[in-house]
Parts: sequence; C-alpha cells; structure tokens
Amino acid sequence: MKRYQDFAIFLLRIALTSGFISAVSSRLGFWGSQSSGWENFLAYAEKVNSFAPKNCIPAIAITATIFESLLGLLLLFGYQTRLASIAASLLTLFFALAMTYSFGVKDPLDYSAFAFSMGAFLLSTVEKYQWSLDEILSKK
Repeated sequence: MKRYQDFAIFLLRIALTSGFISAVSSRLGFWGSQSSGWENFLAYAEKVNSFAPKNCIPAIAITATIFESLLGLLLLFGYQTRLASIAASLLTLFFALAMTYSFGVKDPLDYSAFAFSMGAFLLSTVEKYQWSLDEILSKK
C-alpha cells in the first residue's frame, strides 16, 4: 500500500486545488453559463454567514475568494504545501462550521465540507511532497 502513497498525496493535492479553483472560477464567471456569478455568491455568502452583519458580507466574500485562489495555486504547484494545507483545512473547517450554524449539519455533510477540510489536514501531515516545488527546492 505504501508504494501508492506518493500518487495518493499528489492526487489529493490536485483534488483540493480543483475544489478551490473551480469554486473561484464559478463565482468569477469563468465557467460560462454554468457559473454561479459574483452576485449569487454574495447572496450565498450572506446565508452561510447568517451570524455576520450584512455589511461585512462583501469583505468576507472577497477574503474567502482571495484565500481560496492563493491556496489553490500553492497546492497546485506544491509550494509551502504543509502551510497551505493547514490553511486550507482551517478555511474549509470554518466554512463547514458556518454552514452548520446557518443551515444545520446536513448541508456541510452533503457538500463534503468536513471531508475536504480533513483531507487538507491529512495532507499537512505528510513528510515529503513528490512532484512539487517543495521537493525541488529541498534538493537545492
């Protein structure tokens, strides 16, 4: 089983990257007719963060979008992977907890928000990251 671990770790990095980049692409309209769009994202962010004042929602949405973009790129290239995966785990855990508070536990379970968060946490526990900038830089 150990011989497939490098592939599994790499594929987990790509899966996490895909989740972040797809979500950002959708809200920015890059998925064309399948995009959610920024206004729909703001409305959803308001529902998810029902505990936050309405005037904070745009800042929350922009901050989330920046972090998701940055973390997606860091994970894609495998740069600062441990730090990026810890941050990704925390970001998605906060998202899952906000969803739980606002909608109940079913929605974050249906959207696999807890699984995404724990997958990112698991990635942070790995000793080395094959096929990454981290690996290339560690050899110099």
